[in-house]
Amino acid sequence: QIQQIQSLGTAPEPKELDVQDYEPITDPANVKRYLADYFSDIPLLAAIGACESHNRQVLPSGNVVRGEVNHYDVGVMQINEFYHLDISKKINMDIYTLEGNLEYAKLIYDKYGMKPWSASQKCCGKHVA
Repeated sequence: QIQQIQSLGTAPEPKELDVQDYEPITDPANVKRYLADYFSDIPLLAAIGACESHNRQVLPSGNVVRGEVNHYDVGVMQINEFYHLDISKKINMDIYTLEGNLEYAKLIYDKYGMKPWSASQKCCGKHVA
């Protein structure tokens, strides 16, 4: 896994956004706005969030959103814990937070493009303006 971390590169610089300006993040409309601002340079990633989780990071209960098909997929970008949790921890990204989930998704996208979210490919076209 150390090689995987090295091949992913370094953590991207987080966007200068304050998630508190988008509260409550239990509201998908607020998460959608945050995604649009955070990924303004890569609208496809905002579309992935819409397709994968319907713009949801946490449920009203406060629990992180989990995949309907694969319970190991977490958060708005549906980062798979089986493949990415250990790596994300080693590079100090918390995929259970909105900020960490998006930062890690950007890292994955920079390395692999759309491939990790290929199941959402048809859906994403509907969300990219």
